[in-house]
Amino acid sequence: MAQKFLYIVNHYVPYPDSNGGLWNVVAEDDNECFDLIVAEDANNFYESYYNQLKENILNGIVYELAGEVESCIVESFLD
Repeated sequence: MAQKFLYIVNHYVPYPDSNGGLWNVVAEDDNECFDLIVAEDANNFYESYYNQLKENILNGIVYELAGEVESCIVESFLD
């Protein structure tokens, strides 16, 4: 199994939608982290903010994990 990382990503969609928050995601890399978060946006409602999400992932906090861990969204704190 590939090395995994814990990503802590701040992603908030501004007014008038005012949605989003903090994402804790286990992923192999930045791309998988992005894909997991986007998968939660089933109707692509926030698609216009995906470029900002990519930047937020690159600027987020990342911790290397020990052991074998499945990729997933661990928790999200959303408004």
